[in-house]
Amino acid sequence: MSNKHPTEELKLKAIAAFQSGTSAIKIADIFGYDRVTIHRWVRESNAGKNMARKSGSGRPSKISEKNAKKILNIICKPASKYGFETDLWNSSRIRQICRKELKLKVSRMAVWRVLVKFDQSFKKVQKQYYETDVKLQEEWKKKTLPKIKRTVKKYRAILYFEDESNIALSPVMGKSWGPIGQKIVHKVTGNRGSVSAISAISVDGRLIFNLFDKGKRFNSQDIINFLEQMLNHHKRRHLVVVMDQASCHKSKKTKEYVESQKRLHVFYLPPRSPELNPDEQVWAHLKNHDLKSHQETNERGLKRLVRRKLNGLARDEKKLRGIFKRCDNSSIFLPSM
Repeated sequence: MSNKHPTEELKLKAIAAFQSGTSAIKIADIFGYDRVTIHRWVRESNAGKNMARKSGSGRPSKISEKNAKKILNIICKPASKYGFETDLWNSSRIRQICRKELKLKVSRMAVWRVLVKFDQSFKKVQKQYYETDVKLQEEWKKKTLPKIKRTVKKYRAILYFEDESNIALSPVMGKSWGPIGQKIVHKVTGNRGSVSAISAISVDGRLIFNLFDKGKRFNSQDIINFLEQMLNHHKRRHLVVVMDQASCHKSKKTKEYVESQKRLHVFYLPPRSPELNPDEQVWAHLKNHDLKSHQETNERGLKRLVRRKLNGLARDEKKLRGIFKRCDNSSIFLPSM
């Protein structure tokens, strides 16, 4: 998180983004502050508080503004171009560049403060597949997305995004407070196992799901059964379902079923485009939040736990709408439909 004192302009930008529907989590990631701070700014703004802050004093930085701009130009390029093994920049690498390129010997915190001053933040890097075709994604947004919106409007349909996932028995570990210099040990099972799951999340905060044992590989009949489950859940409504291009989604058997259902309209995402599927965020939330540091030791217990957590999510439309908005492209799917 940022240690920079936020300016009035930065606060107002964050507040405007929140009021336009962007989630506090996404705003926090962009601006480098935590979501609690974003919510506090919004409350203060709603209460009519002046968002400006008096500037403080302190020792001037060793890094001049001229050198700071040189650093910014350098980190716009991949780190591998400067002899590092990967493309990513951290404070240690920037310090090395300062010594080598600018003849400056500076501390890690000096680097940190200067970067924050110039609106940079140390953030988690978003993964993108080598095989992702960005041009194809843009073409999809121009051609297929309008068709999806027209179909939703024509039939007053519910728009769902579908995805499958595998949930391992070994949990993601969380953090905990403890004495400095002492390890905190949290016992988990060493057994191998997993639960397979399929779900669909809607724009307005609905969740439909199903679970399977032992890391199941999904086939056409599984997809058909789930689509039928969705139709039975909404006995009179038309459904628009967006899914990826997995072979079980596009098989002849699955397409024949889709064509036989008057209330079902299926569209496909571009290949290798998880960032366009909000349902990916359901599994990210489940694994990294609801199931973090869980104590289950076998698949049966894990399946019960996953079902309980997903049932809880399915009852919380507000949280599901928030999870939907964590998708980087969620705004392009939201109403005006």
